[in-house]
Amino acid sequence: MPKPLRPRSTSRAPQRRTTALPSEIVRELRGTARPGKAEAAISRLDRAVELLARGDARAAAAEALKAKALAPRSPAVREVLGMALYHLERYREALSELQAYRRMSGRADQNHLIADCLRAVGRPERAVELAEEALAARGVPLASKAEAVIVAASALADLGRIEQALGLLRRVRTREDVASPEVLRVWYVTGSILERAGRLREAEREFRKILRHDPAAYDVAERVAQLSG
Repeated sequence: MPKPLRPRSTSRAPQRRTTALPSEIVRELRGTARPGKAEAAISRLDRAVELLARGDARAAAAEALKAKALAPRSPAVREVLGMALYHLERYREALSELQAYRRMSGRADQNHLIADCLRAVGRPERAVELAEEALAARGVPLASKAEAVIVAASALADLGRIEQALGLLRRVRTREDVASPEVLRVWYVTGSILERAGRLREAEREFRKILRHDPAAYDVAERVAQLSG
């Protein structure tokens, strides 16, 4: 969901409630809310987004549930509710909401959360197809693609399918001279899986790539010291 912008202040009272939600989300809610409930749904979702941004997932989920009662066919409402439930580790409920969001919107930008929910509820094999979908989809940010791949690769490693896990991770394009946070994450998970498989020299190489860009990242300094000692 796009990051909400702060509303412009105005000295004149608006006819409709001022909201920090993006205009496309407001239009969506006005088109999907129950008759006469659009403004209330906008208010509830606006509050839920604000609370989630503050880290109060419990209160965000409560507000998003109220928004869902007003606009159950809104993809944005189901997305925010799913995200709040995910942060509360209520994975089965989060899975239901996020799958509804994916079905309603046709978007794959929350596939990483859906995959992680599936892994949490004991269905790790489903994570791979979601990662494949995210990789192929247009409009999905690199960070979301990388997270979907990380979840799926970790699930494959849990199933003992090490080579398949590593092959999936290599599909996230990285350059050793460029290290965004998602690239560091891919390298870290690759190193962890290699170490688990006993391929210690290769694991050390992955951790050293992180160390060159950010010596304080994760526990890579300690892991490199252990592997090279």
